[in-house]
Amino acid sequence: MTGAGQVSGNGAVWPRSAAVFGASGGIGAALCSALVAGGTKVVHAGSRRGEAPQRSGIQPFAFDLTDESSIAAAAEAMRNDPPEWVIVATGVLTLPDGTGPERTYRRLDPAAMAQMLALNTIGPAMIAKHMLGIMPRGRAFTFAALSARVGSISDNRLGGWHSYRASKAALNMLLKNFALEMARSHPDSVVVGLHPGTVDSALSQPFQSGLPDGQLTAPHDAAENLLAVLSGLTPEQSGRVFDFRGAEVPA
Repeated sequence: MTGAGQVSGNGAVWPRSAAVFGASGGIGAALCSALVAGGTKVVHAGSRRGEAPQRSGIQPFAFDLTDESSIAAAAEAMRNDPPEWVIVATGVLTLPDGTGPERTYRRLDPAAMAQMLALNTIGPAMIAKHMLGIMPRGRAFTFAALSARVGSISDNRLGGWHSYRASKAALNMLLKNFALEMARSHPDSVVVGLHPGTVDSALSQPFQSGLPDGQLTAPHDAAENLLAVLSGLTPEQSGRVFDFRGAEVPA
């Protein structure tokens, strides 16, 4: 990769600027802090209420995942100096009304399915639409969105969690599409999905009981794991999904 980021002795690339959509969540807030701690000069930190960690270099902004105009406005504000990394750290497993993952097809509800897709698939797609659109040609950049191993079709051996699985599988397909499209005009680009593992956050809270020792990761550790993976990716790996160890998640 050339033209962006700070290159360390081992060839890893660290961004001078970044944007995190979902900065008020456990992983999102930790990503913002870890980016600044690692040397990123400016982190645009987006959340619904404009909340973000209070640290030098972090610049909060407000956006609504279900309001495309707010996403477009956020991207437009960054157009003159686009971030080198964009990370979409949004997503839900349990809906705001308490509706959790369906364990059987008998529990499928069209309204709940539509909401899950709106938050886990369509919202990130709109962020990609507007953020990819401001990226200049001839400069490397990375676009990443939090996905999940359960979005893998070939690795699905348990079933259940229908809407959540489907929303993440659809997100993974969109990321692959975006990667192929951007490679034609921006050959130094990287577009990927990231599986953070089971992180101690509001998203996983209702499902933490019974987890084996060592399987639950603190947000700070999860953020550092994900950023380490991102810093080592190349355009040849674009379009794939990687877990927090850097291993590829099967499609």
